[in-house]
Amino acid sequence: MTQKEIRKELQVSAIENGTVIDHIPTQSVFQVIRILNLTDYPDQLLIGNNLESQKMGRKGIIKISNKFFVPQEINKIALVAPSASLIVIRDFKVTEKKLVKIPNQVEKIVKCFNPNCITNNEEMETRFTVIDKKELKLRCRYCEKITAKDNMTFI
Repeated sequence: MTQKEIRKELQVSAIENGTVIDHIPTQSVFQVIRILNLTDYPDQLLIGNNLESQKMGRKGIIKISNKFFVPQEINKIALVAPSASLIVIRDFKVTEKKLVKIPNQVEKIVKCFNPNCITNNEEMETRFTVIDKKELKLRCRYCEKITAKDNMTFI
């Protein structure tokens, strides 16, 4: 048997219940982990980065046991990894598969970059309108300043 005939695979155990975040841009994998507060996650957490992908060339993937995301968390993922897909696993079976979508409104997950904004000086929830989904630009509802992807801070 030649080397070309031998198929090399990395076997990773399946998760019984949880979520797989697939098709994450490689440069965004660790940012997704941070914004979802997964650095100290108590259950199984598998991270793969720079994996071959027919669709993307290279991609990242995160498998999280016993974790199901709420809409606010999914919106966070969409803001930093808009190409990502979510795969929900229950009893070792895929029960749901969907692409994340950048929402039209972003609430309570991003801080306004304007230090004078009322949301940075009083107990108020932030609210933004997404004005550019391609370049990712958000307009603050209160001060109307634009927060761009490169100066975005997650709450």
